[in-house]
Amino acid sequence: MQDEYRTVAREGVHETEVSRSRFLCALAPAATEQEAQEFLARVRKEHPTASHHCWAYVIGADASVQKASDDGEPGGTAGAPMLQMLLRRDMRYVVAVVTRYFGGVKLGAGGLIRAYGGAVGEALDTLGTLTRRRFRLATITVDHQRAGKLENDLRMTGRAVRDVRYGEAVTIEIGLPDADVDTFRGWLADATAGTAVLALGAEAYGDA
Repeated sequence: MQDEYRTVAREGVHETEVSRSRFLCALAPAATEQEAQEFLARVRKEHPTASHHCWAYVIGADASVQKASDDGEPGGTAGAPMLQMLLRRDMRYVVAVVTRYFGGVKLGAGGLIRAYGGAVGEALDTLGTLTRRRFRLATITVDHQRAGKLENDLRMTGRAVRDVRYGEAVTIEIGLPDADVDTFRGWLADATAGTAVLALGAEAYGDA
């Protein structure tokens, strides 16, 4: 598994102009191929008179799904450079659609490659990205007497407290980088006089 990847913070559109052609790059997070295709369909509907809707998406933390389309532009001049830009920036779970309104001036293959790849790069810079890091879910079970102070200490030391549940004992769910597990065990034993129980769960990704 990848230790970290980047994705877009939010859905958005950035416009560039090259030789009178307008290039509108729409970016969105996409957890699945279906979400990516639904976003593409929505963009097509919003711009029914555009010359082309070229697209690329990368799904999976390890980029297991990579697809792109030139949508009528000369082969390899639109979708491929868009996909390459996403991969070069370590982007995952993201879809990019570049809508082109032809301005009357032909750009040639090199010009198209630069325009489509550049539109995605500029959109990523403008809209912003998030880094998500791999961590292990961990559950701490502790008595009520120590729970409040422990939760405060966890937050003060920058631990990602994901959930707190009160029952016979208090259960605190946190995210831990794998490399920190042993150090954290020692810290937890010191902080709770050895009374807390730590259980490790599955791996997941979260905001860095």
